[in-house]
Order: sequence, then C-alpha cells, then structure tokens
Amino acid sequence: MCEGQEQEFLECERSRVFYLLMMCSGLFGAYTYVIRGGVFCNAQTGNLLLFGMALGDGEWLKAAYLLVPMAAYVLGAAVSEILPVSVKKAGLLRWDTLLIGFEILVTLFLGFVPEAAPDQISQLAVNFICSMQYNTFRQAEGIPMATTFCTNHVRQLGLCLVKWSRKKDAAFLRRFQRHAEMILMFVAGVFAGTALCRRFAGKAIWCASLLLLAVFLDLLHADLTKEKGMLGRVPHGH
Repeated sequence: MCEGQEQEFLECERSRVFYLLMMCSGLFGAYTYVIRGGVFCNAQTGNLLLFGMALGDGEWLKAAYLLVPMAAYVLGAAVSEILPVSVKKAGLLRWDTLLIGFEILVTLFLGFVPEAAPDQISQLAVNFICSMQYNTFRQAEGIPMATTFCTNHVRQLGLCLVKWSRKKDAAFLRRFQRHAEMILMFVAGVFAGTALCRRFAGKAIWCASLLLLAVFLDLLHADLTKEKGMLGRVPHGH
C-alpha cells in the first residue's frame, strides 16, 4: 500500500485495531463458554438455532428465555446506530473511541462479578458490547471485517484463493492473509481466555480489559492529534 493510500484510512480502520478486537472476542467466547453458562455471546446464530429447537420441542419457557440475549444484541446494534450522531455533534472524541472505553468499563465490572452470580449478568453484558462492536468496526483498511466471529473470515479464505487462482492478482493473496490473521487472533484469544479462566475464573476477563485499553489509547491519541480535525469523518462501510 502506498503512502497516499495509507492516509485514506482512519485509525479506527487500521488492521492492528481489528486484530486486537478479534483477540478480545476470542477471550469473550472462552469466558462465557467456560465459566458463564456454556454459551457463546459473540453472535446470535446459536441462540436462534436453540430458539427454533425449543419451539419445535414445545419448550415455551426456554424459547422465551432465549429471546432475552437476542434482545440485548438488537439493543446493542440500535444504540450503536443512535449514539454516534450525538457524539459526532459534540466534536470531542470519535464514537469508536468512546465505545472501546465503555467496553473497558464493562469488562472491568464483569471481573468483579462473583462466580456464584447468575450467568445471565455476564451473558447479557457480552451480548450487548459485542453487538455494538460488530456494528461499529466494519472495515479494516478497505476490507470488510467482523470483529466478533469467524464465519465470514473462513468463507473468505476459500473465495480469495479461487479468485487469486483465476486472476493471479496479489491483492487476493493479501486479503487471504488478512482474513487468516483475523482467524488466528481469534483462536489466540480463545486459547488465552480458556487458560486464564481455568486459573483465575471470572477475573480472566480483565485480560480483555488490557487489550481494549491498548486499543483505546491508540484511538484516543489519534483523536487528540493527527485526526483532531476529522472527528466528523465517517469510517468506510458505514
């Protein structure tokens, strides 16, 4: 990528930001599965599957219960569409930066939640912040990316290989590499999260807080320095 292209993207669109967020999501997945109810809260396909199965089995209370995490996900997406308008008008920091700050506060809080507390507290919190993160961070340097789950990244590996074999365009190999790196970061987060949860239980989520802090400081520095005059600029993909 040439220097002119480098200037095209905001800090919140940099691949390094997406890599750290993807690793955090791996930690979230390990956290909710290992010690908070054996569920995944990063996306809702699993909940929809369980919801349909519950309806098919006539388990109405279970089906109603599954509506709660899905509602939290819907709410997170709605909030992440509404709040950026007010944040943009204020002209102090970017929404992306404030969202990461909010995620830090949530993960710090979750680390203090007792192991005996209802799993739903942690599940709903992770559902909510993952939805906002997924809806906010959409493209990494021009490439559509999800930062909370891997399905599309796995799909893109196959697509990029086929397109490269047909056109021999190195751009497809670069895309293949980016998607593969996102998958590796997610798996690294799951690996670390599982090991930390086994040893530190609920406080393992604070590792995600540290990763998010690194992202927050990076975005904050950009907001206050090189991108101070671009706080109203909309990231690609929005």
